[in-house]
Amino acid sequence: MTDLLPAPAPRRRAAAIGSLALGALSAVVAVVSSVGDLGRLLAVPVLVLLAVAAAWAAATRTGIARTVAALVAIAALVLVVLAVLTAEGHGLGLLAALALVAGAAALGRYALLQDRQALRALPPPGRPVGPAHHGVLIMNLRSGGGKAERFALADACRERGIEPVVLQPGDDLLALARGAIERGADVIGMAGGDGSQALVASVAAAADVPLVCIPAGTRNHFALDLGLDRNDVLGALDAFDEAVERRIDLAEVNERVFVNNVSLGVYAKIVQSPEYRDAKRQTTAAKLPEMLGPGAEAFDLGFTGPDGEQRHGVQIVQVSNGPYVLTPLAGFGSRPRLDTGELGIAAATVRNAAEVAAFVAAESTGHPERFGGWSSWTAPTFTVTSSQPVEAGVDGEALLLDPPLEFRTRPGALRIRIPKAAPGYSPAALRSTPVRGSIRALARAAAGRPVPRPAAGDD
Repeated sequence: MTDLLPAPAPRRRAAAIGSLALGALSAVVAVVSSVGDLGRLLAVPVLVLLAVAAAWAAATRTGIARTVAALVAIAALVLVVLAVLTAEGHGLGLLAALALVAGAAALGRYALLQDRQALRALPPPGRPVGPAHHGVLIMNLRSGGGKAERFALADACRERGIEPVVLQPGDDLLALARGAIERGADVIGMAGGDGSQALVASVAAAADVPLVCIPAGTRNHFALDLGLDRNDVLGALDAFDEAVERRIDLAEVNERVFVNNVSLGVYAKIVQSPEYRDAKRQTTAAKLPEMLGPGAEAFDLGFTGPDGEQRHGVQIVQVSNGPYVLTPLAGFGSRPRLDTGELGIAAATVRNAAEVAAFVAAESTGHPERFGGWSSWTAPTFTVTSSQPVEAGVDGEALLLDPPLEFRTRPGALRIRIPKAAPGYSPAALRSTPVRGSIRALARAAAGRPVPRPAAGDD
Protein backbone atom coordinates (compact mmCIF):
# COMPACT_ATOMS: atom_id res chain seq x y z
CA MET A 1 0.00 0.00 0.00
CA THR A 2 0.99 3.64 -0.44
CA ASP A 3 2.74 4.90 2.71
CA LEU A 4 1.57 8.51 2.40
CA LEU A 5 -1.80 10.10 1.90
CA PRO A 6 -1.97 13.03 -0.53
CA ALA A 7 -1.51 16.50 0.94
CA PRO A 8 -4.47 17.24 3.24
CA ALA A 9 -7.48 19.17 2.01
CA PRO A 10 -7.54 22.87 3.02
CA ARG A 11 -10.12 22.29 5.75
CA ARG A 12 -8.04 19.53 7.36
CA ARG A 13 -4.90 21.62 7.10
CA ALA A 14 -6.75 24.45 8.86
CA ALA A 15 -7.88 22.03 11.56
CA ALA A 16 -4.28 20.86 12.10
CA ILE A 17 -3.08 24.45 12.44
CA GLY A 18 -5.92 25.17 14.87
CA SER A 19 -5.17 22.05 16.91
CA LEU A 20 -1.50 22.95 17.33
CA ALA A 21 -2.37 26.56 18.15
CA LEU A 22 -4.96 25.64 20.76
CA GLY A 23 -2.63 23.09 22.33
CA ALA A 24 0.13 25.67 22.71
CA LEU A 25 -2.30 28.32 23.89
CA SER A 26 -3.69 26.01 26.57
CA ALA A 27 -0.21 25.64 28.06
CA VAL A 28 0.34 29.40 27.97
CA VAL A 29 -3.01 30.08 29.66
CA ALA A 30 -2.24 27.46 32.30
CA VAL A 31 1.14 29.09 33.05
CA VAL A 32 -0.29 32.59 33.22
CA SER A 33 -3.15 31.41 35.45
CA SER A 34 -0.68 29.79 37.86
CA VAL A 35 1.63 32.76 38.34
CA GLY A 36 2.11 33.39 42.05
CA ASP A 37 1.61 29.77 42.95
CA LEU A 38 4.89 27.91 42.40
CA GLY A 39 3.35 24.44 42.80
CA ARG A 40 0.66 25.05 40.22
CA LEU A 41 3.08 26.98 38.00
CA LEU A 42 5.13 23.81 37.71
CA ALA A 43 2.40 21.17 37.79
CA VAL A 44 -0.54 22.56 35.84
CA PRO A 45 1.22 23.21 32.49
CA VAL A 46 2.75 19.75 32.62
CA LEU A 47 -0.65 18.20 33.34
CA VAL A 48 -2.29 20.23 30.57
CA LEU A 49 0.34 19.17 28.04
CA LEU A 50 -0.02 15.56 29.18
CA ALA A 51 -3.80 15.80 28.80
CA VAL A 52 -3.43 17.28 25.29
CA ALA A 53 -1.01 14.58 24.16
CA ALA A 54 -3.08 11.76 25.67
CA ALA A 55 -6.33 13.16 24.24
CA TRP A 56 -4.78 13.32 20.76
CA ALA A 57 -3.60 9.74 21.13
CA ALA A 58 -7.03 8.56 22.33
CA ALA A 59 -8.74 10.38 19.47
CA THR A 60 -6.50 8.95 16.77
CA ARG A 61 -5.86 5.37 17.84
CA THR A 62 -7.94 2.25 18.38
CA GLY A 63 -7.88 -0.79 20.64
CA ILE A 64 -5.84 -0.96 23.84
CA ALA A 65 -3.76 2.08 22.86
CA ARG A 66 -6.91 4.22 22.78
CA THR A 67 -8.08 2.88 26.16
CA VAL A 68 -4.76 3.57 27.89
CA ALA A 69 -4.46 7.05 26.34
CA ALA A 70 -8.02 7.91 27.34
CA LEU A 71 -7.37 6.85 30.95
CA VAL A 72 -4.21 8.96 31.06
CA ALA A 73 -6.06 11.97 29.61
CA ILE A 74 -8.89 11.60 32.13
CA ALA A 75 -6.47 11.29 35.04
CA ALA A 76 -4.55 14.40 33.93
CA LEU A 77 -7.77 16.37 33.49
CA VAL A 78 -9.01 15.31 36.94
CA LEU A 79 -5.81 16.63 38.47
CA VAL A 80 -6.16 19.88 36.56
CA VAL A 81 -9.77 20.20 37.73
CA LEU A 82 -8.62 19.70 41.32
CA ALA A 83 -6.10 22.46 40.76
CA VAL A 84 -8.91 24.68 39.46
CA LEU A 85 -11.13 23.99 42.44
CA THR A 86 -8.38 24.76 44.93
CA ALA A 87 -7.01 27.79 43.08
CA GLU A 88 -7.46 31.24 44.53
CA GLY A 89 -8.27 33.73 41.82
CA HIS A 90 -6.97 31.55 38.99
CA GLY A 91 -9.92 29.23 38.45
CA LEU A 92 -11.31 30.91 35.33
CA GLY A 93 -7.94 30.83 33.61
CA LEU A 94 -7.49 27.16 34.33
CA LEU A 95 -11.01 26.40 33.11
CA ALA A 96 -10.13 28.21 29.89
CA ALA A 97 -7.05 25.99 29.59
CA LEU A 98 -9.23 22.90 29.90
CA ALA A 99 -11.58 24.18 27.19
CA LEU A 100 -8.59 24.78 24.92
CA VAL A 101 -7.38 21.21 25.53
CA ALA A 102 -10.76 19.83 24.46
CA GLY A 103 -10.77 22.00 21.34
CA ALA A 104 -7.23 20.97 20.43
CA ALA A 105 -8.11 17.28 20.73
CA ALA A 106 -11.26 17.61 18.59
CA LEU A 107 -9.48 19.54 15.84
CA GLY A 108 -6.53 17.13 15.96
CA ARG A 109 -8.77 14.12 15.38
CA TYR A 110 -10.54 15.78 12.47
CA ALA A 111 -7.25 16.87 10.91
CA LEU A 112 -5.75 13.36 11.03
CA LEU A 113 -8.71 11.24 9.99
CA GLN A 114 -8.24 9.56 6.65
CA ASP A 115 -10.08 11.65 4.14
CA ARG A 116 -12.51 9.81 1.85
CA GLN A 117 -11.61 11.99 -1.11
CA ALA A 118 -7.89 11.61 -0.40
CA LEU A 119 -8.16 7.82 -0.29
CA ARG A 120 -10.17 7.76 -3.51
CA ALA A 121 -7.49 9.88 -5.15
CA LEU A 122 -4.92 7.15 -4.44
CA PRO A 123 -4.52 4.17 -6.77
CA PRO A 124 -6.15 0.99 -5.44
CA PRO A 125 -3.85 -0.88 -3.07
CA GLY A 126 -1.76 -3.56 -4.75
CA ARG A 127 0.90 -3.99 -7.42
CA PRO A 128 0.24 -3.30 -11.10
CA VAL A 129 -0.18 -6.42 -13.26
CA GLY A 130 -0.65 -6.98 -16.97
CA PRO A 131 -3.68 -8.41 -18.77
CA ALA A 132 -4.70 -12.04 -18.36
CA HIS A 133 -3.51 -14.33 -21.13
CA HIS A 134 -6.33 -16.82 -20.63
CA GLY A 135 -9.04 -15.35 -18.43
CA VAL A 136 -12.06 -17.45 -17.48
CA LEU A 137 -15.25 -16.17 -15.84
CA ILE A 138 -17.73 -18.58 -14.28
CA MET A 139 -21.18 -17.06 -13.95
CA ASN A 140 -24.37 -17.98 -12.13
CA LEU A 141 -27.16 -16.58 -14.29
CA ARG A 142 -29.71 -16.85 -11.46
CA SER A 143 -27.68 -15.05 -8.82
CA GLY A 144 -28.67 -11.53 -7.80
CA GLY A 145 -32.02 -11.78 -9.54
CA GLY A 146 -30.39 -12.56 -12.88
CA LYS A 147 -27.72 -9.84 -12.99
CA ALA A 148 -25.42 -11.83 -15.27
CA GLU A 149 -28.15 -12.10 -17.92
CA ARG A 150 -29.36 -8.54 -17.40
CA PHE A 151 -25.87 -7.17 -18.07
CA ALA A 152 -25.17 -9.70 -20.88
CA LEU A 153 -21.99 -10.80 -19.12
CA ALA A 154 -21.32 -13.73 -21.45
CA ASP A 155 -21.33 -11.46 -24.51
CA ALA A 156 -19.17 -8.88 -22.72
CA CYS A 157 -16.66 -11.61 -21.89
CA ARG A 158 -16.40 -12.77 -25.49
CA GLU A 159 -15.85 -9.18 -26.65
CA ARG A 160 -12.95 -8.87 -24.21
CA GLY A 161 -11.39 -12.25 -24.99
CA ILE A 162 -12.50 -13.80 -21.67
CA GLU A 163 -13.83 -17.36 -21.74
CA PRO A 164 -17.35 -17.44 -20.24
CA VAL A 165 -18.48 -20.55 -18.36
CA VAL A 166 -22.16 -20.66 -17.40
CA LEU A 167 -23.07 -22.58 -14.26
CA GLN A 168 -25.97 -24.88 -15.13
CA PRO A 169 -28.39 -26.55 -12.65
CA GLY A 170 -26.68 -29.59 -11.19
CA ASP A 171 -23.16 -28.45 -12.09
CA ASP A 172 -20.35 -28.79 -9.55
CA LEU A 173 -18.90 -25.30 -9.17
CA LEU A 174 -15.63 -26.58 -7.70
CA ALA A 175 -15.19 -28.97 -10.65
CA LEU A 176 -15.85 -26.14 -13.13
CA ALA A 177 -13.22 -23.96 -11.47
CA ARG A 178 -10.65 -26.75 -11.37
CA GLY A 179 -11.38 -27.59 -14.99
CA ALA A 180 -10.84 -23.98 -16.06
CA ILE A 181 -7.43 -23.89 -14.40
CA GLU A 182 -6.49 -27.26 -15.90
CA ARG A 183 -7.30 -25.79 -19.34
CA GLY A 184 -4.72 -23.08 -18.70
CA ALA A 185 -6.63 -20.22 -17.08
CA ASP A 186 -4.11 -17.81 -15.57
CA VAL A 187 -6.89 -15.61 -14.09
CA ILE A 188 -10.24 -16.98 -12.94
CA GLY A 189 -13.32 -14.99 -11.99
CA MET A 190 -16.72 -15.63 -10.45
CA ALA A 191 -19.91 -13.72 -11.14
CA GLY A 192 -22.28 -14.68 -8.36
CA GLY A 193 -23.01 -14.51 -4.67
CA ASP A 194 -20.49 -14.62 -1.84
CA GLY A 195 -20.94 -18.35 -1.26
CA SER A 196 -19.92 -18.99 -4.87
CA GLN A 197 -17.05 -16.51 -4.56
CA ALA A 198 -15.71 -18.51 -1.60
CA LEU A 199 -15.82 -21.82 -3.48
CA VAL A 200 -13.96 -20.47 -6.50
CA ALA A 201 -11.54 -18.64 -4.19
CA SER A 202 -10.64 -21.95 -2.55
CA VAL A 203 -9.70 -23.42 -5.93
CA ALA A 204 -7.83 -20.27 -7.02
CA ALA A 205 -5.85 -20.19 -3.76
CA ALA A 206 -4.90 -23.88 -4.07
CA ALA A 207 -3.56 -23.27 -7.58
CA ASP A 208 -2.08 -19.84 -6.73
CA VAL A 209 -4.10 -18.30 -9.56
CA PRO A 210 -5.52 -14.79 -9.05
CA LEU A 211 -9.27 -14.33 -8.58
CA VAL A 212 -11.53 -11.69 -10.07
CA CYS A 213 -14.73 -10.92 -8.14
CA ILE A 214 -17.67 -9.80 -10.29
CA PRO A 215 -20.46 -8.34 -8.07
CA ALA A 216 -23.36 -10.22 -9.63
CA GLY A 217 -24.89 -11.49 -6.37
CA THR A 218 -27.55 -9.96 -4.16
CA ARG A 219 -25.52 -8.19 -1.46
CA ASN A 220 -21.93 -8.65 -2.68
CA HIS A 221 -20.34 -8.04 0.72
CA PHE A 222 -17.03 -9.49 -0.44
CA ALA A 223 -16.91 -7.06 -3.37
CA LEU A 224 -17.75 -4.20 -0.99
CA ASP A 225 -14.76 -4.92 1.24
CA LEU A 226 -12.47 -5.39 -1.75
CA GLY A 227 -13.25 -1.80 -2.68
CA LEU A 228 -15.25 -2.59 -5.82
CA ASP A 229 -18.14 -0.52 -7.09
CA ARG A 230 -20.99 -3.01 -6.59
CA ASN A 231 -23.17 -1.18 -9.10
CA ASP A 232 -20.61 -1.46 -11.90
CA VAL A 233 -20.88 -5.13 -12.87
CA LEU A 234 -19.39 -4.72 -16.34
CA GLY A 235 -16.63 -2.42 -15.04
CA ALA A 236 -15.43 -5.20 -12.75
CA LEU A 237 -14.40 -7.13 -15.88
CA ASP A 238 -11.55 -4.63 -16.24
CA ALA A 239 -9.69 -6.70 -13.64
CA PHE A 240 -8.94 -9.18 -16.45
CA ASP A 241 -7.10 -6.35 -18.25
CA GLU A 242 -4.28 -4.28 -16.75
CA ALA A 243 -5.16 -4.19 -13.08
CA VAL A 244 -3.78 -4.23 -9.54
CA GLU A 245 -3.20 -7.38 -7.54
CA ARG A 246 -2.70 -8.00 -3.83
CA ARG A 247 -2.88 -10.90 -1.42
CA ILE A 248 -5.72 -11.19 1.06
CA ASP A 249 -6.67 -13.68 3.76
CA LEU A 250 -9.12 -16.52 3.51
CA ALA A 251 -10.74 -18.30 6.45
CA GLU A 252 -12.15 -21.77 6.80
CA VAL A 253 -14.43 -23.78 9.06
CA ASN A 254 -13.92 -27.55 9.02
CA GLU A 255 -11.82 -27.03 5.86
CA ARG A 256 -14.64 -25.18 4.04
CA VAL A 257 -13.43 -21.76 2.88
CA PHE A 258 -15.42 -18.60 3.56
CA VAL A 259 -14.65 -15.04 2.49
CA ASN A 260 -16.98 -13.09 4.79
CA ASN A 261 -18.37 -14.72 7.92
CA VAL A 262 -19.99 -17.71 9.58
CA SER A 263 -22.90 -17.17 11.96
CA LEU A 264 -24.09 -19.66 14.59
CA GLY A 265 -27.05 -19.67 16.95
CA VAL A 266 -29.87 -17.20 16.41
CA TYR A 267 -28.69 -15.82 13.10
CA ALA A 268 -28.03 -19.29 11.69
CA LYS A 269 -31.66 -20.14 12.50
CA ILE A 270 -32.83 -16.99 10.75
CA VAL A 271 -30.84 -17.90 7.62
CA GLN A 272 -32.85 -21.12 7.41
CA SER A 273 -36.06 -19.07 7.00
CA PRO A 274 -37.55 -19.09 3.46
CA GLU A 275 -38.17 -15.33 3.74
CA TYR A 276 -34.55 -14.52 4.54
CA ARG A 277 -33.04 -14.51 1.04
CA ASP A 278 -35.43 -11.85 -0.31
CA ALA A 279 -35.76 -9.72 2.85
CA LYS A 280 -32.69 -10.15 5.06
CA ARG A 281 -33.02 -7.11 7.32
CA GLN A 282 -36.79 -7.34 7.74
CA THR A 283 -36.66 -11.08 8.48
CA THR A 284 -33.89 -10.57 11.05
CA ALA A 285 -35.78 -7.77 12.83
CA ALA A 286 -39.02 -9.79 12.90
CA LYS A 287 -37.51 -13.02 14.20
CA LEU A 288 -35.02 -11.73 16.76
CA PRO A 289 -37.54 -11.20 19.60
CA GLU A 290 -39.10 -14.67 19.21
CA MET A 291 -35.68 -16.33 18.92
CA LEU A 292 -34.40 -14.64 22.08
CA GLY A 293 -37.57 -14.28 24.15
CA PRO A 294 -38.99 -16.42 26.97
CA GLY A 295 -39.33 -20.07 26.02
CA ALA A 296 -36.88 -19.75 23.11
CA GLU A 297 -34.82 -22.82 22.31
CA ALA A 298 -31.43 -22.98 24.02
CA PHE A 299 -28.38 -23.30 21.81
CA ASP A 300 -25.86 -26.05 22.40
CA LEU A 301 -22.76 -24.01 21.62
CA GLY A 302 -19.58 -23.91 23.68
CA PHE A 303 -16.21 -22.23 23.28
CA THR A 304 -13.35 -20.64 25.17
CA GLY A 305 -13.68 -16.86 25.45
CA PRO A 306 -10.86 -14.31 25.19
CA ASP A 307 -10.48 -14.42 28.99
CA GLY A 308 -9.83 -18.17 28.92
CA GLU A 309 -13.20 -19.04 30.47
CA GLN A 310 -15.49 -21.70 29.02
CA ARG A 311 -18.79 -20.33 27.73
CA HIS A 312 -21.92 -22.39 27.03
CA GLY A 313 -25.43 -21.71 25.79
CA VAL A 314 -24.44 -18.55 23.90
CA GLN A 315 -27.21 -17.47 21.54
CA ILE A 316 -25.12 -15.57 19.00
CA VAL A 317 -21.69 -16.37 17.60
CA GLN A 318 -20.18 -14.78 14.51
CA VAL A 319 -16.74 -15.61 13.12
CA SER A 320 -15.41 -13.52 10.25
CA ASN A 321 -12.52 -13.48 7.82
CA GLY A 322 -10.91 -10.47 9.47
CA PRO A 323 -12.59 -8.22 12.06
CA TYR A 324 -15.64 -6.18 11.10
CA VAL A 325 -16.59 -2.68 12.11
CA LEU A 326 -19.94 -0.94 11.59
CA THR A 327 -21.57 -4.37 11.67
CA PRO A 328 -25.11 -5.42 12.64
CA LEU A 329 -26.01 -9.05 13.16
CA ALA A 330 -27.32 -9.49 9.62
CA GLY A 331 -23.84 -8.89 8.24
CA PHE A 332 -24.28 -5.42 6.76
CA GLY A 333 -20.96 -4.25 8.18
CA SER A 334 -17.59 -3.71 6.59
CA ARG A 335 -13.96 -4.63 7.17
CA PRO A 336 -11.24 -1.98 6.86
CA ARG A 337 -8.72 -4.65 5.83
CA LEU A 338 -8.69 -8.19 4.46
CA ASP A 339 -5.07 -8.94 5.32
CA THR A 340 -4.94 -8.86 9.13
CA GLY A 341 -4.13 -12.56 9.52
CA GLU A 342 -6.83 -12.85 12.19
CA LEU A 343 -10.35 -14.11 12.57
CA GLY A 344 -12.88 -11.64 13.91
CA ILE A 345 -14.98 -13.28 16.64
CA ALA A 346 -18.10 -11.87 18.27
CA ALA A 347 -20.58 -13.43 20.68
CA ALA A 348 -23.59 -12.34 22.71
CA THR A 349 -25.62 -13.82 25.54
CA VAL A 350 -29.14 -12.53 26.26
CA ARG A 351 -30.51 -13.57 29.66
CA ASN A 352 -33.89 -11.89 30.23
CA ALA A 353 -36.69 -9.87 28.65
CA ALA A 354 -35.01 -6.53 29.38
CA GLU A 355 -31.83 -7.69 27.64
CA VAL A 356 -33.87 -8.95 24.68
CA ALA A 357 -35.28 -5.46 24.24
CA ALA A 358 -31.84 -3.87 24.67
CA PHE A 359 -30.23 -6.19 22.14
CA VAL A 360 -33.00 -5.77 19.56
CA ALA A 361 -32.69 -1.99 19.92
CA ALA A 362 -28.91 -2.11 19.46
CA GLU A 363 -29.22 -4.46 16.49
CA SER A 364 -31.88 -2.32 14.82
CA THR A 365 -29.50 0.65 14.79
CA GLY A 366 -26.74 -1.48 13.24
CA HIS A 367 -24.59 -1.48 16.38
CA PRO A 368 -25.01 -4.73 18.34
CA GLU A 369 -21.66 -4.02 20.00
CA ARG A 370 -23.46 -1.40 22.13
CA PHE A 371 -25.33 -4.20 23.90
CA GLY A 372 -23.75 -4.97 27.28
CA GLY A 373 -23.69 -8.73 26.70
CA TRP A 374 -21.73 -8.40 23.46
CA SER A 375 -18.03 -9.28 23.31
CA SER A 376 -15.61 -9.34 20.39
CA TRP A 377 -11.97 -10.24 19.88
CA THR A 378 -9.52 -11.56 17.29
CA ALA A 379 -7.58 -14.82 17.10
CA PRO A 380 -5.95 -16.97 14.39
CA THR A 381 -8.01 -20.04 15.38
CA PHE A 382 -11.28 -20.70 17.18
CA THR A 383 -13.20 -23.84 18.16
CA VAL A 384 -16.92 -24.25 18.85
CA THR A 385 -18.19 -27.45 20.48
CA SER A 386 -21.65 -29.00 20.49
CA SER A 387 -23.26 -32.38 21.16
CA GLN A 388 -25.10 -32.33 17.82
CA PRO A 389 -24.71 -31.02 14.25
CA VAL A 390 -24.65 -27.21 14.20
CA GLU A 391 -26.77 -25.00 11.96
CA ALA A 392 -24.57 -22.34 10.37
CA GLY A 393 -24.88 -19.43 7.99
CA VAL A 394 -21.70 -19.57 5.89
CA ASP A 395 -21.38 -16.47 3.72
CA GLY A 396 -25.18 -16.28 3.90
CA GLU A 397 -25.72 -19.93 2.89
CA ALA A 398 -27.57 -22.26 5.29
CA LEU A 399 -25.47 -25.32 6.17
CA LEU A 400 -25.36 -28.06 8.81
CA LEU A 401 -21.83 -28.67 10.15
CA ASP A 402 -20.53 -31.55 12.26
CA PRO A 403 -18.92 -30.56 15.57
CA PRO A 404 -16.42 -29.55 16.67
CA LEU A 405 -16.30 -26.52 14.39
CA GLU A 406 -12.65 -25.71 13.78
CA PHE A 407 -12.06 -22.20 12.44
CA ARG A 408 -8.72 -20.92 11.22
CA THR A 409 -7.38 -18.06 9.18
CA ARG A 410 -5.21 -18.51 6.09
CA PRO A 411 -3.13 -15.32 5.90
CA GLY A 412 -2.39 -14.08 2.39
CA ALA A 413 -3.79 -17.24 0.84
CA LEU A 414 -5.57 -15.59 -2.10
CA ARG A 415 -4.30 -13.40 -4.93
CA ILE A 416 -7.06 -10.94 -5.84
CA ARG A 417 -7.22 -8.61 -8.85
CA ILE A 418 -9.29 -5.43 -8.99
CA PRO A 419 -9.65 -2.82 -11.74
CA LYS A 420 -7.40 0.21 -11.70
CA ALA A 421 -10.46 2.46 -11.65
CA ALA A 422 -12.06 0.76 -8.62
CA PRO A 423 -12.27 2.74 -5.35
CA GLY A 424 -10.03 0.12 -3.71
CA TYR A 425 -11.16 0.79 -0.13
CA SER A 426 -14.08 -0.52 1.89
CA PRO A 427 -16.56 1.79 3.68
CA ALA A 428 -14.86 0.94 6.99
CA ALA A 429 -11.44 1.94 5.62
CA LEU A 430 -12.88 5.18 4.26
CA ARG A 431 -14.74 6.10 7.44
CA SER A 432 -13.05 4.74 10.48
CA THR A 433 -9.29 4.35 10.25
CA PRO A 434 -7.26 7.32 11.55
CA VAL A 435 -3.62 7.90 10.80
CA ARG A 436 -1.13 7.73 13.62
CA GLY A 437 -1.91 10.66 15.88
CA SER A 438 1.18 12.65 16.82
CA ILE A 439 2.37 16.22 16.98
CA ARG A 440 4.68 15.39 14.06
CA ALA A 441 1.73 14.19 11.95
CA LEU A 442 -0.23 17.32 12.87
CA ALA A 443 2.75 19.47 11.95
CA ARG A 444 2.97 17.78 8.53
CA ALA A 445 -0.75 18.30 7.98
CA ALA A 446 -0.49 21.94 9.10
CA ALA A 447 2.32 22.48 6.60
CA GLY A 448 0.21 20.95 3.82
CA ARG A 449 2.52 17.93 3.51
CA PRO A 450 1.42 14.29 3.05
CA VAL A 451 0.64 12.45 6.29
CA PRO A 452 1.82 8.84 6.76
CA ARG A 453 -0.77 6.12 6.52
CA PRO A 454 -0.79 3.54 9.35
CA ALA A 455 1.35 0.47 8.72
CA ALA A 456 -0.18 -3.00 8.62
CA GLY A 457 -1.29 -4.06 12.04
CA ASP A 458 -1.34 -0.53 13.52
CA ASP A 459 -3.98 0.01 16.15
